[in-house]
Amino acid sequence: MTDVLTYTVATDGDRIDKALIAAFPQFSRSKIQHWLKTDAITVNTKLVKPKYKVKAGDQIVIQIPQPTPLAAKAENIPLDIVYEDRDVLVVNKPQGMVVHPSAGHADHTLVNALLYHTDFEGINDQIRPGIVHRIDKDTSGLLMVAKNELAMKSLMAQLKAKTNDRVYLAIVHGVIQEDSGVINAPIGRDPKDRKKQAVVAGGRSAVTHFKVLERFEKSHFTYVQCILETGRTHQIRVHMRYIGHPIAGDPLYGPKKSLSGHGQFLHAAVLGFEQPRTGEHLRFEAPLPEIFQKTLDNLRQTH
Repeated sequence: MTDVLTYTVATDGDRIDKALIAAFPQFSRSKIQHWLKTDAITVNTKLVKPKYKVKAGDQIVIQIPQPTPLAAKAENIPLDIVYEDRDVLVVNKPQGMVVHPSAGHADHTLVNALLYHTDFEGINDQIRPGIVHRIDKDTSGLLMVAKNELAMKSLMAQLKAKTNDRVYLAIVHGVIQEDSGVINAPIGRDPKDRKKQAVVAGGRSAVTHFKVLERFEKSHFTYVQCILETGRTHQIRVHMRYIGHPIAGDPLYGPKKSLSGHGQFLHAAVLGFEQPRTGEHLRFEAPLPEIFQKTLDNLRQTH
């Protein structure tokens, strides 16, 4: 199965990839170039080279191949399970682990490990079974997982109603002068870089509460607590950068010169929710990863 897009060129001059990016902004330059290289694009029924310059009246046809459906496979990967009952489990995800399979990360994810560990009753999602929220690959900490349909609906409803406890700890660049604050700024895809999110007009509502825990004046860092009111992609990372205090070690939103580690110093330390069947409020805490704790200790010694 393929989807077919057609486009008639209006003016002479542009390279074909530029012309198609302008005509179909939903596709990235790399995707269009890949289609050119794999003969998915024709001009006037003929194949052309990527450097071809379009002419007015050219009939361009793109045949978009349908991706092969992914299906996660069980893998015997150790998990740090903090809590488990018949409906839910809470896992302490290590830094560096992707939550669920996607293009470029077909295996060795948290979902692959979960499929080996447990059965998902009545949940038919082949890629994200039980996953109701995510944390980034290089963010460590607590994640709740639904084991059946009842739990899935309940946990998703709790997230929508914003009744969960979700507390993060982070080391950020710069010394924050305020003791606490609220960042209320909408987040959407960065128009300049599709890999990033950004604060943009018309983005989805996003609210982060922060509180300063320690200031390191000499080294110019701050240890903060962040509480999520909403759960947008990269929310804390984007919001802290937005106020001029990007998270240390963040390869996407932070400065090149930063604290050395394995990615951003961001840890999902506290997670609380209602048990879907009993209504009991459950609350869990995960200690800082070793590299985070050592870095914090070093900052305290040099302060």
